[in-house]
Order: sequence, then C-alpha cells, then structure tokens
Amino acid sequence: MSELRVVSSCRELVSVIADYRKQGRSIGLVPTMGALHAGHLSLVERSLAATDLTFVSIFVNPTQFAADEDLDQYPRPLEQDLEKLSRAGADCVFLPDVSEMYPGNCTTSIEPPQVSRRWEGESRPSHFGGVCTVVLKLLNLIPADVAFFGEKDFQQLAVIRQMVEDLNVATRIEGCPIVREPDGLAMSSRNVYLSETDREIALSLHRTLASVAEQVAQGETDSHLLMAEMRQKLIDSGVSRVDYAVIADPTTLEVVEEVEGTVVALLACQVGQVRLIDNCVIAR
Repeated sequence: MSELRVVSSCRELVSVIADYRKQGRSIGLVPTMGALHAGHLSLVERSLAATDLTFVSIFVNPTQFAADEDLDQYPRPLEQDLEKLSRAGADCVFLPDVSEMYPGNCTTSIEPPQVSRRWEGESRPSHFGGVCTVVLKLLNLIPADVAFFGEKDFQQLAVIRQMVEDLNVATRIEGCPIVREPDGLAMSSRNVYLSETDREIALSLHRTLASVAEQVAQGETDSHLLMAEMRQKLIDSGVSRVDYAVIADPTTLEVVEEVEGTVVALLACQVGQVRLIDNCVIAR
C-alpha cells in the first residue's frame, strides 16, 4: 500500500503541483465524485501506466445536480475510497469542500459546447454546464498532461473533449473502456441503490445494446427500426421510463439515418428509483 497524499485546499494543491513540475514529472488526473468502484480504479491504473504521478479528485459537484436529483443521497464512503486509492497506488487525492471549489462570490460558469444539447442535455438541462465548470476548474488547479474519463459517460467525454479543444486547454483527454459487472451491468456508483428486482431489470440495458450490435452485424442498417426495437425491448423488460434510446454519430451525437461506419448506441432509463445510462460503440 503506497502513501497517499491528501490535499484539501486549492492553495496547497497549487504548491504541490509546482513542486512536482520542478521535478519534470508527468501528471495524470482522474476526476471522480467518489464512491469508487472498479471502473474508477481502472482509470487510476491507466494513469499509473501512462504518467509519473497520478492525482485523483473526489468532489461531489453540486452544480451538475438539478434540484430534484440525488445530491444529498449521493454515496460518500470516503474512508473506503481513500483506502482503495492507496492500495491502487495513486499519489495524491484532492479532496476539497464546496467552499473551496465555489467561494461565496463565485458567479462564473461555463456554457457547454453544442454536443451537450441532445440526450443528457435534454433530460438534465443544467447538468453539462456544471460538469464543464468543475472540470475546467480542476484542470486549472491540476494542469495534468492527461486526464482520464470513463467511456460509460459517453456524452460527457465528448463534451469535455470539445470544451478542452475550444478553450485551448493543454491537457489531453483520454477515454477508457466501460468496466462491467460479470452479468454485464455497467459499473456505477448508483448501482448500490438497485433492489434485487430492479437490478435484474437493469440488465436489460446491456442486453438491448448487445442485441442492436448483433442486428447490425447481421446486416441491419435502418437506424429508426433499430431505435424503435431498442425502446420496445427496454419497455418490455420493465424499466420505469426510457429517456432516450438512440443510434448516433459518435462525434456529433446526432441521430444517424443509416448505420454506416462507426456509430454509438446510447441509452438512459429509470429503473425503480435509479437513473442508469449505458452505451455501445458499433463499427460496421
């Protein structure tokens, strides 16, 4: 188990970064909201392999939650998170409170790029503004060579990549593959809230994506037919609500008419009290 340095203030963090930069060491950043699982730890492992020093941030960012979402209930198992990071070999964890990240006179926020408008942007209108604002703040505080994000949040990854490009941020953004449970459920900090019955229903997301990929492999290219079947499969499985079930261009995230080249199938569903997302990149 390595010695994990814990930093809580922005002032101290800037000093720590300056010391490491003087040593000429490359830095990787893994931004998280805590409640760490194997998916998060796979990002840490990737950073450890690619950079000299791995920083992990743990901050439940209030600006990306709407008033009716689960900010207060979001899991915060801090002691377990720190132990996991220490065992994984992370070098430093940035653990600010809200007042550090958003001082009382803070009124500046980021307008997210066009790719944020659809899907999650429609279901959660203020979400990506909060994501972009906090990620840019983190990249200003920790000017990493590379920042690592999971591909489970496919649209978030696209939004952050576009923001970094648009604003000339030097950090390279690297997407890392989805990590799944043995039964196929994409790992998420919110999975702990699924009842046994709801967890079985939640498996329909991955099954639906796998079915779409199989149909495309067999020659089906009509995206509207595929999207209708995706939605129906999810409804038949017992999900409480389907927010979207679409096949889109992987860069613009706009719906495609025909499946040609590489596309992404994106899903968001309410399962009991838990909202889940999943996706699958399909190459034809």
